Amino acid sequence: MKEDFLHYIWRHQYFSKSGLATVGGEEVQVLRTGFYNTDAGPDFREALVKIGNVEWSGSVEVHISASDWYKHQHQTDAKYDQVVLHVVWEADKAVYRQDHSLVPVLELKSRVDLALLQRYEKLQQSQAVIPCAAFWAYVPEVTKLSMMERSLIERLELKGEEVLQVYKGYGNDWEQTAYHTLLRSFGFKTNQQAFELLAKALPQKAIRQHQPSQFQLEALLFGQAGFLKDAEDEYASQLQKEYIFLSHKYKLQSLAMQPHQWNFLRMRPANFPTMRLAQLAAVLHQQSAVFAVLLDTTASKEYESWFRAPVSSYWQQHYMFGRAVKNNQVGMGKSSAQNLIINAVVPLLAAYASYSGNRDYLEKAITLLELVKEESNQYTRKYEELGWKLKSAADNQAALGLYKLYCAPVNCLHCGVGNKLMKQKTGSA
Repeated sequence: MKEDFLHYIWRHQYFSKSGLATVGGEEVQVLRTGFYNTDAGPDFREALVKIGNVEWSGSVEVHISASDWYKHQHQTDAKYDQVVLHVVWEADKAVYRQDHSLVPVLELKSRVDLALLQRYEKLQQSQAVIPCAAFWAYVPEVTKLSMMERSLIERLELKGEEVLQVYKGYGNDWEQTAYHTLLRSFGFKTNQQAFELLAKALPQKAIRQHQPSQFQLEALLFGQAGFLKDAEDEYASQLQKEYIFLSHKYKLQSLAMQPHQWNFLRMRPANFPTMRLAQLAAVLHQQSAVFAVLLDTTASKEYESWFRAPVSSYWQQHYMFGRAVKNNQVGMGKSSAQNLIINAVVPLLAAYASYSGNRDYLEKAITLLELVKEESNQYTRKYEELGWKLKSAADNQAALGLYKLYCAPVNCLHCGVGNKLMKQKTGSA
């Protein structure tokens, strides 16, 4: 058993109230369970309990054994002086506050339905990737749908928080934050870190100054990425000359990356970082204000059109410097463009929704996800195997949120599906 089971029992009051009393024999009435505390200090704050003839307002602390009070050194922590009731599975020891006053203890082991504990232990001990996989079919569709919707919003809020951390790191500069988010997404999975480094090595203000010239953008991007040091053909030499001038102008030399920081292994030429850089130059060439475009574009098709901007004539015929392609390639593929919507546009919208307090941006992010497709992965396929149909990127992201926030950490008691299984007997016991 873990403490989260007792938190669940206390929060929902799933125990017998008949003759409820402390181990000292004083009658107990729970008037308010309190608010679950995720910060340091007692588990539930602002609780209200009546012990004997006195109403007490304060905190409730929950432990498996009463002696855990001392294992966790609560007797020396002033925050626990406000505890008015100690809720435990087993009262194995009397506990005292700093001022040596006795803490009232409520023992639950004889008051909880053992079937509830057995259902909890089945979920906790499950070896399946999805702990409730064996019971999934017994959960009403409306419960699963509600949990998926909740998981999607929670996942987007977490993605938004990550972007807000970038925003703070750039001194509260939304334009540089949007630029960083876009470049990071251009790395997809394999070169994500390298593109993040490039975003730091090549400030967006330099890009904005030369946005009208796709050639100069390529010089800045390829030069700062470290691909022009050993020019392999005439076009690379031209870019190198331009980069030398621009790098001196913006004092970029000390920040330049090295070719070994980029990954080419086990990739198709169309996905090589050199091709992604050429596509990025084409995208940046279309607009100077990245933040405004990412935030204010209204339709998924418009985002796709922007991300699929045609690369320069050289890159329509090459995938690396000096290496020609068999068939001309004009720009990014549709699935890659939709991936950028999922991993660049949506997190930025979620971040700005949180920053501005305007939930319309979060709704816009969800709408975009509902309009684009996303490939299944090893985690989302587990839900598909259970019969849950993933029709859009919104469904995929919801499933990922459910897996990472609830299923992987076996956080069943905080999950709507797990809660339903805990309450019902059919199929789950």
